[in-house]
Amino acid sequence: MKHFFYILFFVFGATHIGNAATTDTLRLTLPQVVELARSNSIAAKQAIAERETKYWQWRTFKSNYQPQLSLSGILPGYSKTYQQVLQPDGTILFQPIHNDNSSLKLDFSQTITATGATIYGTTNLQRFDDFDRNNVLYNGVPYAIGFSQPLFQFNSLKWDKKIEPLKFNESKQAFIESQEQIAVTVEGYFFDLLLAQVNLQVAELNLSNTRQILKIANLKFEIGKVSKNEILQLQLELLNAQKAVGVAKRNIQIATLTLRSYMGFDGTADIALVVPQQISTMEVSTDKVLAEAFANRSDAIAFVRRIAEAKRDVALAKGQTGLTASLTANMGFSNSATSIPAVYRSPRDQQLLQLQFSIPILDWGRSKSKTKTAQANEQFTAYAVEQDKQTFRQQIITQVTLFNMLKEQIASNAQADSIAGEKYQIARDRYVLGDLSITDLSIAFQEKDQAKRDFINALRDFWGAYYQLRYLSLYDFENNWKITY
Repeated sequence: MKHFFYILFFVFGATHIGNAATTDTLRLTLPQVVELARSNSIAAKQAIAERETKYWQWRTFKSNYQPQLSLSGILPGYSKTYQQVLQPDGTILFQPIHNDNSSLKLDFSQTITATGATIYGTTNLQRFDDFDRNNVLYNGVPYAIGFSQPLFQFNSLKWDKKIEPLKFNESKQAFIESQEQIAVTVEGYFFDLLLAQVNLQVAELNLSNTRQILKIANLKFEIGKVSKNEILQLQLELLNAQKAVGVAKRNIQIATLTLRSYMGFDGTADIALVVPQQISTMEVSTDKVLAEAFANRSDAIAFVRRIAEAKRDVALAKGQTGLTASLTANMGFSNSATSIPAVYRSPRDQQLLQLQFSIPILDWGRSKSKTKTAQANEQFTAYAVEQDKQTFRQQIITQVTLFNMLKEQIASNAQADSIAGEKYQIARDRYVLGDLSITDLSIAFQEKDQAKRDFINALRDFWGAYYQLRYLSLYDFENNWKITY
């Protein structure tokens, strides 16, 4: 099996667009345009910024499961004011307050993913200066450890550990998709400009040929070989050719500006695009593309994530209804003294054990409604994901069929282009010899131009399908490897 077949692009002997381009003209192929867009376009920069955002969100998530150590305090806690003081007889007196209440606290904590509990430790020291009485007191906790366990509640740590890795992997594949989407988009702009350049070349050649034919026809008219009607028809053809040149030049300016803007290309050189000469004959099967798409696409990961998020919402609804409780326990040592060393000398033990709970007695079915709503949304999400999977499969099947069909049509379009060009040359020679009517020459003229445009459009459709297939599967079928960036 041949790896490539070659498409010969004839424009009266020209192989590439713009052979007469000056030295300041930049000649670009389709792969070069794609790479420029992937490197410099605003879309590429946006994709990189989005990837960075998702990465740091992932780092934030990972930090939630790591030990946390923090230092907090009030330094200084100076205050000089009047404050109301309740007297034993119920009256209030405003007493002057002049003190400094400073503190430092060092906390350590570690979450337990399986249960949602938190283990923590702490140590703190407080100094109180009473400036009115010249008194200094210290209070401190040399160390204390504790444990907090939610009971019958929603465990966000457990669900985040299921969902956040899916989101991160989804974002990585979405970045690859963005690069392939850039190729799909810039391919369209590439062929917009290429078709405009082909139209200009064809229009200029037609204008030159029409002038030559009209000059010959005028000589024949002088000796009575052609009618006035044919002269008028050729004059009309000349006007149309001049108009076509003007329109083609305008279209090139518009298409060039669009392509430059998308690529992020700031150079001043003119752009001349090279017609793709080499078309891949890679074979793609529907089963292979489907397998790679479900393995690589962010949509495939999103299917799993959406189901997991729906299940999480059900767990959240259940965790917020019915009996909820929280068990907290800690133990350690504390002391107060007039100096720092004394705080840590023979501290007294402290303990805490408490169970907080909440039981709804009468909520008029609110708890049940929340749970049922979450369950209904879970079922709806399951149906929606299944529908999206079917659409996903159908899109890929359609694209594979289209790609294989377009690959086969390229050769026939190239042959039609060559035949139409040769037919026009023969018709032109026959008309010069007086063996063909102006009507038949005009028909050959139109067929030649249409065949040229059909060929370029066929190339456009093929390469559009090629890059769309890469985008849908994130797989390089020419080199047989997964696409990465």
